[in-house]
Amino acid sequence: MWPSTWLPFLYPPPASVYVAAMSAVSLVSMANAGLAELRGTHMAYSKFWHVVAAGAGGNNNNKNRGVGALLKSRDGMLVAYVPALLAAAASFAVPGAVDGPRAQILSAALAVHFLKRVLEVLLVHRYSGSMPVDTAVTIGTSYFLSTVTMIYAQHLSHDLPDPPVDLLYPGVAVFAVGIAGNFYHHYLLSKLRSDSGGGGGDKGYKIPRGGLFELVTCPHYLFEILGFFGFAMIAQTAYALAVATGTAAYLAGRSCATRRWYQSKFEEFPERIKALVPFVL
Repeated sequence: MWPSTWLPFLYPPPASVYVAAMSAVSLVSMANAGLAELRGTHMAYSKFWHVVAAGAGGNNNNKNRGVGALLKSRDGMLVAYVPALLAAAASFAVPGAVDGPRAQILSAALAVHFLKRVLEVLLVHRYSGSMPVDTAVTIGTSYFLSTVTMIYAQHLSHDLPDPPVDLLYPGVAVFAVGIAGNFYHHYLLSKLRSDSGGGGGDKGYKIPRGGLFELVTCPHYLFEILGFFGFAMIAQTAYALAVATGTAAYLAGRSCATRRWYQSKFEEFPERIKALVPFVL
Protein backbone atom coordinates (compact mmCIF):
# COMPACT_ATOMS: atom_id res chain seq x y z
CA MET A 1 0.00 0.00 0.00
CA TRP A 2 1.09 3.59 -0.66
CA PRO A 3 1.76 5.23 2.75
CA SER A 4 -0.75 8.03 3.28
CA THR A 5 1.72 9.95 5.45
CA TRP A 6 4.57 9.83 2.89
CA LEU A 7 4.57 12.26 -0.01
CA PRO A 8 0.90 13.14 0.43
CA PHE A 9 1.06 15.29 -2.71
CA LEU A 10 1.71 12.35 -5.09
CA TYR A 11 -0.47 9.65 -6.57
CA PRO A 12 0.55 6.11 -5.68
CA PRO A 13 2.99 4.89 -8.33
CA PRO A 14 1.19 2.86 -11.02
CA ALA A 15 2.07 -0.78 -11.58
CA SER A 16 4.11 0.00 -14.67
CA VAL A 17 7.70 -1.11 -15.13
CA TYR A 18 8.00 1.31 -18.04
CA VAL A 19 6.97 4.37 -16.01
CA ALA A 20 9.18 3.35 -13.08
CA ALA A 21 12.16 2.82 -15.37
CA MET A 22 11.57 6.11 -17.19
CA SER A 23 11.33 7.94 -13.87
CA ALA A 24 14.76 6.69 -12.87
CA VAL A 25 16.27 7.22 -16.33
CA SER A 26 14.92 10.77 -16.60
CA LEU A 27 16.17 11.82 -13.19
CA VAL A 28 19.60 10.21 -13.44
CA SER A 29 20.32 11.16 -17.06
CA MET A 30 19.33 14.80 -16.60
CA ALA A 31 21.26 15.10 -13.34
CA ASN A 32 24.30 13.56 -15.06
CA ALA A 33 23.92 16.02 -17.93
CA GLY A 34 23.95 18.85 -15.41
CA LEU A 35 27.17 17.54 -13.88
CA ALA A 36 28.64 17.26 -17.38
CA GLU A 37 27.85 20.95 -17.97
CA LEU A 38 29.67 21.81 -14.75
CA ARG A 39 32.68 19.77 -15.91
CA GLY A 40 32.74 21.62 -19.24
CA THR A 41 31.14 18.95 -21.44
CA HIS A 42 28.36 20.96 -23.03
CA MET A 43 25.27 20.02 -24.99
CA ALA A 44 26.00 21.52 -28.42
CA TYR A 45 23.41 24.26 -28.80
CA SER A 46 23.18 28.00 -28.14
CA LYS A 47 26.48 29.69 -27.31
CA PHE A 48 28.09 26.38 -26.33
CA TRP A 49 27.79 25.08 -29.88
CA HIS A 50 30.72 27.37 -30.71
CA VAL A 51 32.72 25.85 -27.84
CA VAL A 52 32.05 22.32 -29.11
CA ALA A 53 32.77 23.31 -32.69
CA ALA A 54 36.07 24.87 -31.68
CA GLY A 55 37.01 21.65 -29.95
CA ALA A 56 36.37 19.80 -33.21
CA GLY A 57 38.41 22.14 -35.32
CA GLY A 58 37.14 25.65 -34.63
CA ASN A 59 34.88 25.80 -37.67
CA ASN A 60 31.12 25.37 -37.85
CA ASN A 61 31.56 23.70 -41.24
CA ASN A 62 33.62 20.82 -39.87
CA LYS A 63 31.26 18.04 -40.83
CA ASN A 64 34.07 15.52 -41.14
CA ARG A 65 36.14 16.54 -38.15
CA GLY A 66 34.18 15.17 -35.21
CA VAL A 67 31.13 17.44 -35.33
CA GLY A 68 28.88 15.43 -37.63
CA ALA A 69 26.06 16.55 -39.88
CA LEU A 70 24.65 20.01 -39.22
CA LEU A 71 21.31 21.79 -39.37
CA LYS A 72 20.62 25.48 -39.35
CA SER A 73 20.08 26.44 -35.72
CA ARG A 74 16.43 27.36 -36.29
CA ASP A 75 15.74 24.03 -38.00
CA GLY A 76 17.53 22.16 -35.24
CA MET A 77 15.39 23.75 -32.55
CA LEU A 78 12.24 22.90 -34.50
CA VAL A 79 13.37 19.27 -34.61
CA ALA A 80 13.80 19.51 -30.84
CA TYR A 81 10.36 20.93 -30.06
CA VAL A 82 7.83 19.96 -32.73
CA PRO A 83 7.54 16.21 -31.90
CA ALA A 84 6.63 16.96 -28.27
CA LEU A 85 4.09 19.57 -29.37
CA LEU A 86 2.47 17.07 -31.74
CA ALA A 87 2.40 14.40 -29.03
CA ALA A 88 0.69 16.70 -26.52
CA ALA A 89 -1.85 17.90 -29.08
CA ALA A 90 -2.52 14.37 -30.36
CA SER A 91 -3.30 13.10 -26.86
CA PHE A 92 -6.69 14.81 -27.09
CA ALA A 93 -7.53 12.68 -30.13
CA VAL A 94 -6.63 9.36 -28.46
CA PRO A 95 -9.70 7.81 -26.77
CA GLY A 96 -9.23 7.65 -23.00
CA ALA A 97 -5.80 9.27 -23.01
CA VAL A 98 -6.89 12.40 -21.17
CA ASP A 99 -9.66 11.29 -18.81
CA GLY A 100 -10.71 13.94 -16.31
CA PRO A 101 -9.79 17.59 -15.79
CA ARG A 102 -6.33 16.93 -14.35
CA ALA A 103 -5.20 14.94 -17.39
CA GLN A 104 -6.77 17.46 -19.75
CA ILE A 105 -5.07 20.40 -18.03
CA LEU A 106 -1.72 18.57 -18.04
CA SER A 107 -1.90 17.82 -21.77
CA ALA A 108 -3.03 21.37 -22.48
CA ALA A 109 -0.16 22.81 -20.44
CA LEU A 110 2.34 20.60 -22.26
CA ALA A 111 0.90 21.67 -25.62
CA VAL A 112 1.06 25.35 -24.64
CA HIS A 113 4.63 24.95 -23.41
CA PHE A 114 5.92 23.46 -26.66
CA LEU A 115 3.74 25.67 -28.86
CA LYS A 116 5.34 28.66 -27.15
CA ARG A 117 8.77 27.21 -27.85
CA VAL A 118 7.99 26.66 -31.52
CA LEU A 119 6.60 30.18 -31.90
CA GLU A 120 9.70 31.59 -30.19
CA VAL A 121 11.91 29.68 -32.62
CA LEU A 122 9.98 31.10 -35.56
CA LEU A 123 9.30 34.63 -34.34
CA VAL A 124 11.50 35.63 -31.40
CA HIS A 125 14.89 33.99 -31.25
CA ARG A 126 17.74 35.21 -33.44
CA TYR A 127 20.20 32.59 -34.61
CA SER A 128 23.70 32.34 -36.04
CA GLY A 129 25.61 29.25 -37.08
CA SER A 130 24.47 25.64 -37.04
CA MET A 131 23.43 22.83 -34.74
CA PRO A 132 24.56 19.18 -34.91
CA VAL A 133 21.81 16.85 -36.11
CA ASP A 134 22.49 14.40 -33.28
CA THR A 135 22.02 17.17 -30.70
CA ALA A 136 18.68 18.18 -32.22
CA VAL A 137 17.51 14.56 -32.38
CA THR A 138 18.66 13.84 -28.83
CA ILE A 139 16.81 16.85 -27.42
CA GLY A 140 13.73 16.14 -29.55
CA THR A 141 13.60 12.48 -28.51
CA SER A 142 13.98 13.41 -24.84
CA TYR A 143 11.16 15.96 -24.94
CA PHE A 144 8.92 13.63 -26.97
CA LEU A 145 9.41 10.69 -24.59
CA SER A 146 8.98 12.80 -21.47
CA THR A 147 5.77 14.33 -22.85
CA VAL A 148 4.29 10.97 -23.89
CA THR A 149 5.30 9.32 -20.61
CA MET A 150 3.97 12.18 -18.49
CA ILE A 151 0.59 11.87 -20.21
CA TYR A 152 0.68 8.06 -19.96
CA ALA A 153 1.58 8.14 -16.25
CA GLN A 154 -1.35 10.51 -15.70
CA HIS A 155 -3.63 8.12 -17.56
CA LEU A 156 -2.51 5.22 -15.34
CA SER A 157 -3.19 7.33 -12.24
CA HIS A 158 -6.79 8.10 -13.21
CA ASP A 159 -8.34 5.30 -11.11
CA LEU A 160 -5.88 5.55 -8.21
CA PRO A 161 -6.72 7.28 -4.90
CA ASP A 162 -6.29 11.05 -5.15
CA PRO A 163 -3.42 12.58 -3.20
CA PRO A 164 -4.49 14.08 0.14
CA VAL A 165 -3.00 17.42 -0.94
CA ASP A 166 -4.46 18.74 -4.19
CA LEU A 167 -1.92 20.87 -6.10
CA LEU A 168 -3.75 21.05 -9.44
CA TYR A 169 -4.69 24.72 -9.49
CA PRO A 170 -1.61 25.99 -7.63
CA GLY A 171 0.31 24.05 -10.29
CA VAL A 172 -1.52 25.91 -13.06
CA ALA A 173 -0.50 29.20 -11.41
CA VAL A 174 3.15 28.12 -11.08
CA PHE A 175 3.17 26.97 -14.71
CA ALA A 176 1.70 30.30 -15.85
CA VAL A 177 4.37 32.27 -13.96
CA GLY A 178 7.06 30.01 -15.37
CA ILE A 179 5.99 30.27 -19.00
CA ALA A 180 5.45 34.05 -18.80
CA GLY A 181 8.79 34.69 -17.10
CA ASN A 182 10.61 32.40 -19.51
CA PHE A 183 9.10 34.17 -22.54
CA TYR A 184 9.90 37.63 -21.19
CA HIS A 185 13.56 36.81 -20.60
CA HIS A 186 13.85 35.06 -23.96
CA TYR A 187 12.52 38.27 -25.50
CA LEU A 188 15.17 40.29 -23.67
CA LEU A 189 17.87 37.90 -24.90
CA SER A 190 16.68 38.22 -28.49
CA LYS A 191 17.19 41.98 -28.29
CA LEU A 192 20.85 41.56 -27.38
CA ARG A 193 21.91 39.86 -30.60
CA SER A 194 23.20 42.00 -33.46
CA ASP A 195 23.22 40.95 -37.09
CA SER A 196 26.77 42.17 -37.53
CA GLY A 197 28.45 40.25 -34.70
CA GLY A 198 30.68 41.85 -32.08
CA GLY A 199 29.57 42.54 -28.50
CA GLY A 200 32.21 40.51 -26.73
CA GLY A 201 33.82 39.12 -29.84
CA ASP A 202 31.65 36.04 -30.15
CA LYS A 203 28.60 35.99 -32.48
CA GLY A 204 27.17 39.23 -31.09
CA TYR A 205 26.69 38.08 -27.49
CA LYS A 206 26.43 40.81 -24.87
CA ILE A 207 25.91 40.87 -21.13
CA PRO A 208 22.12 40.52 -20.67
CA ARG A 209 20.30 43.41 -19.02
CA GLY A 210 16.80 43.96 -17.71
CA GLY A 211 14.41 41.82 -15.67
CA LEU A 212 16.11 39.26 -13.46
CA PHE A 213 19.23 39.43 -15.65
CA GLU A 214 20.28 42.12 -13.18
CA LEU A 215 20.53 39.39 -10.54
CA VAL A 216 21.23 36.09 -12.34
CA THR A 217 22.77 34.95 -15.61
CA CYS A 218 19.95 32.60 -16.58
CA PRO A 219 16.54 33.77 -15.34
CA HIS A 220 14.99 32.10 -18.41
CA TYR A 221 16.20 28.77 -16.99
CA LEU A 222 14.86 29.66 -13.54
CA PHE A 223 11.39 30.24 -15.01
CA GLU A 224 11.67 27.10 -17.14
CA ILE A 225 12.29 25.14 -13.95
CA LEU A 226 9.19 26.76 -12.45
CA GLY A 227 7.24 25.67 -15.52
CA PHE A 228 8.35 22.05 -15.14
CA PHE A 229 7.47 22.04 -11.44
CA GLY A 230 4.12 23.44 -12.55
CA PHE A 231 3.73 20.27 -14.64
CA ALA A 232 4.66 18.19 -11.60
CA MET A 233 2.11 19.97 -9.41
CA ILE A 234 -0.63 19.59 -12.02
CA ALA A 235 0.14 15.90 -12.55
CA GLN A 236 1.12 14.94 -9.00
CA THR A 237 2.80 11.80 -10.33
CA ALA A 238 6.23 10.51 -9.38
CA TYR A 239 7.28 10.59 -13.03
CA ALA A 240 6.42 14.27 -13.50
CA LEU A 241 8.30 15.08 -10.30
CA ALA A 242 11.34 13.11 -11.53
CA VAL A 243 11.32 15.04 -14.83
CA ALA A 244 11.04 18.38 -13.01
CA THR A 245 13.85 17.50 -10.59
CA GLY A 246 16.09 16.25 -13.38
CA THR A 247 15.38 19.36 -15.46
CA ALA A 248 16.27 21.56 -12.48
CA ALA A 249 19.56 19.69 -12.00
CA TYR A 250 20.47 20.01 -15.67
CA LEU A 251 19.58 23.68 -15.95
CA ALA A 252 21.41 24.48 -12.71
CA GLY A 253 24.57 22.96 -14.19
CA ARG A 254 24.08 24.76 -17.49
CA SER A 255 23.43 28.05 -15.69
CA CYS A 256 26.70 27.76 -13.80
CA ALA A 257 28.50 26.95 -17.06
CA THR A 258 26.84 29.95 -18.72
CA ARG A 259 27.96 32.24 -15.92
CA ARG A 260 31.55 31.01 -16.34
CA TRP A 261 31.24 31.60 -20.09
CA TYR A 262 30.19 35.22 -19.58
CA GLN A 263 33.00 35.74 -17.08
CA SER A 264 35.49 34.44 -19.65
CA LYS A 265 34.17 36.73 -22.40
CA PHE A 266 33.57 39.95 -20.48
CA GLU A 267 36.07 41.38 -18.01
CA GLU A 268 33.36 43.72 -16.72
CA PHE A 269 30.92 40.91 -15.86
CA PRO A 270 29.51 41.80 -12.40
CA GLU A 271 30.49 39.38 -9.64
CA ARG A 272 27.19 40.08 -7.86
CA ILE A 273 25.24 38.33 -10.62
CA LYS A 274 24.58 34.70 -9.66
CA ALA A 275 23.96 31.82 -12.06
CA LEU A 276 20.34 30.82 -11.46
CA VAL A 277 18.82 31.84 -8.09
CA PRO A 278 19.12 35.48 -6.99
CA PHE A 279 21.55 35.98 -4.08
CA VAL A 280 21.99 32.19 -3.66
CA LEU A 281 23.32 30.23 -6.67
